[in-house]
Amino acid sequence: MTSVQADPPPPTTTARRWRVWLLDGLSSKAARHPGPHGTPPAEHKGHSWWRVMCLTGVDYFSTLGYQPGIAALAAGLLSPFATLVLVALTLLGALPVYRRVAKESPNGEGSIAMLERLLPWWAGKLLVLVLLGFAATDFIITMTLSAADASAHVVENPFAPPLLHGANLWITLVLLAALGAVFLKGFREAIGIAVGLVGTYLALNIVVLATSAWQVLTHPVVVGDWWGAMTAGHSSPLAIVGVALLVFPKLALGMSGFETGVAVMPQVRGDAADTAAHPAGRIRGTRRLLTTAALVMSGFLLLSSLATTLLIPQHEFESGGSANGRALAYLAHQYLGEAFGTVYDLSTIAILWFAGASAMAGLLNLVPRYLPRYGMAPEWARAVRPLVLIFLAIAFGITVLFNASVDEQSGAYATGVLVLMLSASFASTVAARHRRHRAAAVGFGAITLVFGYTLITNVIERPDGLKIALLFILGILLTSFASRVHRAFELRAVKVEFDEPAQRLIDAALAAGPLRVIANEPDERDEAEYREKEYSQREETHIPDGRPVLFLEVTVRDSSDFTTDLHVQGEERYGAQILRVEGAGVANTIAAVLMELREHTGQVPHAYFNWTEGHPLSHLLRFLVFGDGEVAPVTREVLRRAEPVPARRPRVHVG
Repeated sequence: MTSVQADPPPPTTTARRWRVWLLDGLSSKAARHPGPHGTPPAEHKGHSWWRVMCLTGVDYFSTLGYQPGIAALAAGLLSPFATLVLVALTLLGALPVYRRVAKESPNGEGSIAMLERLLPWWAGKLLVLVLLGFAATDFIITMTLSAADASAHVVENPFAPPLLHGANLWITLVLLAALGAVFLKGFREAIGIAVGLVGTYLALNIVVLATSAWQVLTHPVVVGDWWGAMTAGHSSPLAIVGVALLVFPKLALGMSGFETGVAVMPQVRGDAADTAAHPAGRIRGTRRLLTTAALVMSGFLLLSSLATTLLIPQHEFESGGSANGRALAYLAHQYLGEAFGTVYDLSTIAILWFAGASAMAGLLNLVPRYLPRYGMAPEWARAVRPLVLIFLAIAFGITVLFNASVDEQSGAYATGVLVLMLSASFASTVAARHRRHRAAAVGFGAITLVFGYTLITNVIERPDGLKIALLFILGILLTSFASRVHRAFELRAVKVEFDEPAQRLIDAALAAGPLRVIANEPDERDEAEYREKEYSQREETHIPDGRPVLFLEVTVRDSSDFTTDLHVQGEERYGAQILRVEGAGVANTIAAVLMELREHTGQVPHAYFNWTEGHPLSHLLRFLVFGDGEVAPVTREVLRRAEPVPARRPRVHVG
């Protein structure tokens, strides 16, 4: 007696509702997914460039909350000179690079897509996974570091209740949870919120810096004291410049935000004449965005560095000091009173918290663009809410690991930022060289060397940043390849289309009864090959005599791809009727075409194969890496998983 396994009970109404809510928005299965925030909503055609600048600016401009303090810790009295070097690298290095990236990748893929095109097959996929690891480091640490600095502003405020003193960790976790709640509910009004936050924050900073300038002008002795102390420790101008050059890699946080700027390019309103292939107006608007943001930020960085160095005692920047992680807030409370200082704190807390939103949006754009398309993440990774929960859990872990310390996270943050900038400058160098722009290629090459030096210096001095990044990379690699193996037996075709000759061949064969398809590996493609193949299949698998057959030939163009669109072409050659198609894997492609033939004709097709000689394990490895191997059993397994009803499943015959 055989036992029949009962079907699992259908999910309860509550479970079904939770699933629908969790996977809301999981509609696009295009081979090149734009990301949930990669395109503007359908009801409008984008925003003005300066409004989109504010969306990226919550990340970029919010670094004023902690950058002056980090600069003071890294360079001491030489902070203004080190900041000047950082500004020069921003305006002469990062800005030209990302203006080029905006031109070469106008759909928001950024420098990662530019580098993906350089390396074929699995090498390109591996490079993308590594860069995604560094991008995850950048964006996740942006969330945790910004929230940690926001908690520092809460705790240090004189009106904060005693209960909050020393509660940085819990405040940071609450802020991260609130950020996750925003994305779980929706993120539709982000640009409007960002405009208000950035405008308010920059206006308050202008007040603080103007007041600081007035304090310096009315007490010029602070300049003399600073200059005397600095020259006493560094006797020559050459020594000052040398030290500034050596320490400026620690200030790399001040260049964050460029990658986000190009990621949200599709949000920028273009010209009426823009096309998908040539969005000239969008590119021009994005370049204005990048240039304006860089100029504004450079001015604020220089002025804030001067003000904090001149007016704040050096010991206050140390861990536990009143200016640690909140240098400008210290000046706001010191010279404008506790009421204004509290308003400044609230504004800083809000923009630092929303900087995490900008970083989360960046992650939600990158992951759906690549991992599901590679088969290296489940299909639900195209939805927003599951990813939000995963990123939020990682952010919680990072926060607990670093105990919500801004200083301890800055190394990992700088590493992620610098790797992305290095990849962007290298991609720009290659792009300029391919277009025979020699001067540009030389310039971008020099910038690449500078970013390379900055990255190496940062890693040597703060190796914890690289360790965290490597953990992200290792996690992405392991989960990605595990997902690829788990999903290997899916159909892996977004859509299947037949051209007109293919339609004609199918209709002619259908007139004689059920479709009979012979899987043929194209070799010589001569008359002898087709005659021998048809004869052997009729003999071994007992195809009825006189019934027409169709040959199905699959060519693997790139086995590292996963999700593809299949375009089937019809051809008559030496009297043989042939359907030709390119795909990422032979068995998956054959299964997808058979399923589409069933839907197209309303009849279950028959497919005929030969066994392949060799060890099953070696064939499995060939299938996973090269997309071929033993085709017959894999095709049958793909069909079994795709169609649970045996009567509707295309028939597989093996001789």
